[in-house]
Amino acid sequence: MKPPGAPIGSNPIDRTDDLRGFNATSRSVSRFRHALACAALLWFALARGQEMEPRSYSAVPVGTNFVVLDYARSSGGFSFDPSLPINNVHATINTWSLGYSHSFGIAGHTASVAMSMPYANANVTGNVMGVPENAYRSGLGDVRFRFAVNLLGDPALTPEEFARRTPSTIVGASLTVVAPTGQYMPSRLINVGANRWSVKPDIGISQPFGNWFVEGTAGVWIYTDNDDFFGGRRRSQAPMPTFQGHAGYNWKPGLWLAADVTYFTGGRTSVNGIEDQDLQSSLRYGVTLSIPLAVRWSAKLAWSQGLLTRVGGNFQTFSVALQYRWFNH
Repeated sequence: MKPPGAPIGSNPIDRTDDLRGFNATSRSVSRFRHALACAALLWFALARGQEMEPRSYSAVPVGTNFVVLDYARSSGGFSFDPSLPINNVHATINTWSLGYSHSFGIAGHTASVAMSMPYANANVTGNVMGVPENAYRSGLGDVRFRFAVNLLGDPALTPEEFARRTPSTIVGASLTVVAPTGQYMPSRLINVGANRWSVKPDIGISQPFGNWFVEGTAGVWIYTDNDDFFGGRRRSQAPMPTFQGHAGYNWKPGLWLAADVTYFTGGRTSVNGIEDQDLQSSLRYGVTLSIPLAVRWSAKLAWSQGLLTRVGGNFQTFSVALQYRWFNH
């Protein structure tokens, strides 16, 4: 087994040759191709489906700015079709991200724009056709942008007006766009970047009950094709609906605890028009704690774990974020 960072050109996960040592019948080649496509889903499953974000439609005054430094560590196994010649896959992924967001008013409604730049490394081990293999990746990931607007509730208020408001029901919508800016090499099956655009329209509702709150969101990831996948192939992916639910308690501004759950399904891929047997379905749960540190500083701790996984990653994730806030004058 190769140590992390070793050349991977001879690794069956990254080869584009004639599959020497493997019985090249039509059935076996098809199974091997399915295994390759499933392995490529590993990184994307972590980057998309694992996310849980409570308070994504919470109320803020206009002119609020946030800078967030976040670290997340995910580790666990990856489930494949048992007929495929790839098993015992385990991954450990570390992700650092730096983000910024700004809120403003549109026609009396509160809106916000945000962007995030990730850097990640991953060590993936597993058996391919019975042979232990190792792959290591690191580099800049795809930049993410988000525009959100509250359609009902949470009118555009100054910080002074916001402090006197009575919390109410919020209904909001957002659009997340992920640009293909990350590190990508078409000779490698597993990459940090996806070499495609992704967009997710989303709608959410947040309802306070005194110091308690409940939230729900529903969205769908939509992907463009990667036209340079693993040696010039075209890889497509079907849309992936996602659903999130959160319930929590506020002790005071900035200090809250939430229980989280997310479910995502779909995302079946095809390579050069041939569909793969990799329909995903996963249910995850977790908790998130926000802690105020100073007047403008706060921290957020989160943990999540897979409950049910059909195909895809079943990872345990820990994350910690440090957040700085200020208002425009």
